[in-house]
Amino acid sequence: MDVTPARVRQEADWVRERAEVVALINDTRERLAGEFGADVDPVTAADYEAEVDAVFADGDRAVNVAALVGLLRDLDVEGDYPGFVVDELLGRELAATVAGDQPLRLLAEATFHYADVHTHGDEADAAGADDLDAALAAGFQTRLPGWSWREGASPFAVDRA
Repeated sequence: MDVTPARVRQEADWVRERAEVVALINDTRERLAGEFGADVDPVTAADYEAEVDAVFADGDRAVNVAALVGLLRDLDVEGDYPGFVVDELLGRELAATVAGDQPLRLLAEATFHYADVHTHGDEADAAGADDLDAALAAGFQTRLPGWSWREGASPFAVDRA
């Protein structure tokens, strides 16, 4: 794989245009809200596109996200099962890289596995395709606002002023 600035832009455009990720984000949020008895705001296409732009505006993050997206887009393993570990590994890492620093990184990794269970690609798709969609949904749903616990300052912050 040759990762150039042009390739990063191509992958950014592909991710931005992947409208089905918005539906996966909202489905994941709805399921998680039900599991945890929480209210969470849905995400619009405009929210998603703006956040994709923010992720790819950070060049250091963009090159890694683009490489992981490219690998998952092309990943296929004959019989699929032997490749199960690698597509899970790449998907989890993509979700975490999109989400950012801790604790969002860890939350995105956990959410990836949750989203992946509920995301099924077409049998004609490459083995990594459903993991790619689940990873994008998990990473972006984690970094986007809408969860009440993320609104406002943390009660655990130490203020020395």
